[in-house]
Amino acid sequence: MTSDRKFEEQEQAALVRIETLDDADKLKNLMNNAKRMGSETVFDAAFRRRVAVLSGDDHDTPIAFDFWRSIHTLESALSDERGKATRLTRTRQKLARAGVQKTLADLAVAPKPSEGFDLLIERNLSDLTAEAVILRFPEEFEKDIRIAAEQRLLSAGCTLQEPDKEA
Repeated sequence: MTSDRKFEEQEQAALVRIETLDDADKLKNLMNNAKRMGSETVFDAAFRRRVAVLSGDDHDTPIAFDFWRSIHTLESALSDERGKATRLTRTRQKLARAGVQKTLADLAVAPKPSEGFDLLIERNLSDLTAEAVILRFPEEFEKDIRIAAEQRLLSAGCTLQEPDKEA
């Protein structure tokens, strides 16, 4: 068996395992191993699963879960980048004060993209931006908010996807 084929089989086995893991620490270990081995596919899958695990399932609405997934993604990325635990304190405070929809809307209509938006775009995680959350839940937002979210994503070079009607 060639080493390339063995690597592919190990990647596939890791991807299957990731789908069943609910332990953020084990997923972090898988991310570290994937990075060391040079497997972007496994790293990305473990990262996304870890964020979903960290986000939990105790949110009132699907949009709240989706936004918390974005927050945890950003916090994880910033923590990795800075080498220490980083929390989006101001965003969390605004969420507590104003709620999910208002926080998302304000991010979308702000004159400039947030640092988090730029970071997610740089890491090819545009689907986890606040703007993408808005577009997945169009019925929750006024037309001007949806247009602002669309424009921000388009100006960043992102491809827009239709909202999933089955979710």
